[in-house]
This record gives sequence, C-alpha cells and structure tokens, in this order.
Amino acid sequence: MKLTAVIIDDVSQARKTLKEDLATYCPNLEVIGEADGVVTGSKLLNKIKPDIIFLDIQLQDGTGFDILEILGDISFQVIFITASDEFAIKAFKFSAIDYILKPIDPDELIVAVQKISKVNNSTQDNYDLLLNTVKEQSAPKRIALHTLEKIHISEIANILRCESNGNYTTFYFKDGQKLLVTKTLKEYDKMLSEYKFARVHQSHLINTQQIKEFVKVDGGYIVMRDGSKIPVSLRKKSVVIKLLGNL
Repeated sequence: MKLTAVIIDDVSQARKTLKEDLATYCPNLEVIGEADGVVTGSKLLNKIKPDIIFLDIQLQDGTGFDILEILGDISFQVIFITASDEFAIKAFKFSAIDYILKPIDPDELIVAVQKISKVNNSTQDNYDLLLNTVKEQSAPKRIALHTLEKIHISEIANILRCESNGNYTTFYFKDGQKLLVTKTLKEYDKMLSEYKFARVHQSHLINTQQIKEFVKVDGGYIVMRDGSKIPVSLRKKSVVIKLLGNL
C-alpha cells in the first residue's frame, strides 16, 4: 500500500524537485497535495490527511512550526526540510524528529522515508516537545528517548548516567529507573556534552553534576551519588581530574 504525502515549501521549484525525487527514489509514496505557506498549508491539512508531510521551516508567511501549532493534534509524520539552522537542528535531535538538510541528498531522502515507512517514529509528545523548545528559544531541557516499545520524554537534569549496550544505550535516572534506548552512546555523547555530561570511558557517559567522588586506586573510578562505580579509562584520567577541579 502506498503512503501519501504533502509538500509544504514556499519555493515552487523546490516543491517540483522534491516531488520528482520522491517519484524517482520513493515510488511507494504518492504526493497528494502541495502548499506554499502557513495559511495554505494549514487549510490543506484540515481537508486531507496524508501519512507524511515534508515541511520547510522558513515560509513567507511564517514557519513550519506555526503550522504544527495551528493544527494542534498531529496525526501524520513530519520530515522537516531545513538549511543549516543550528538551533532548529538541535531541537529536532532532542525531540527525535526527522529532518533533511537542503540541498536534499537522495540517499538521505530514501533513509528518512524508509524509516517512517517501517515505524511511526514521532508522537504528539515529540511535537509538543519540539514546539516548546522552539518557543523558549533556549537549550532543550527535555529529550525524547526511543525504546523498542515507546517514546519517553525525559528531563535532562534527571539523567544520572548512560551506558553503552552494543547498538543501544541504557539510561540511568536519579530516581533509580533505567531505560534501554535504541541509539548508540556516541550519539548521546554529542547531544549531551553541553549539559555537563562527560565520556569518562568508552562505555560510560556521566552527568558530572551527579559525581560523589573520584577514587584514584584500583585503576581509578568515579562513584556516583546513587553509589554506582564507573570506570575511568587511562586516557581520560587527566580530563576527569581537571573536570572535578572546575565543578
């Protein structure tokens, strides 16, 4: 069964090119509508219900975020199309929302569509988190974490540590709960570095605000506030000592 899609972009040539790319690289997807702005896009999405919308961020009469806010209840999957807007990209990552950078690379387009075809990635909570982040225009305070069963929206400050588990990551929280998430530790290392998280070992990323002590014997390890002991790799020892001096 074919998926249906709507393209919302204020540049007619961009819509035409994307439609042609979808026909070439994603034949299981049918474009059933197009719009060039917030007003026309909102009206269109009140009339038809596609499976996916390809949504440009910057539109002549507002932004793609405005459309999501106007619609409120979002029953479709969104793939944002954006230029190199660092703030928006960070918001997408923390909200676990799919996006493609302009100019659109066919391989990235195929991956994004296949990803949505296999599983409904985003929920209303994801979009609410995204819109709140955009409204605040500040660093995200919460993060969307995908497990095999559902998506959890978690406060970043409540994360105690993260541990690599193959291609998955186990999150440990201050309240004692833990969560197996379907992304690698490397991805979260990049996302959480500005929140005072540190990669002290190949398999461990910790919230440095939750360190209780650093024990230098037995190869060196960190004791977290919950009592857990985290090994420190040899090449990270000097970094940890410097880090503790700045806390």
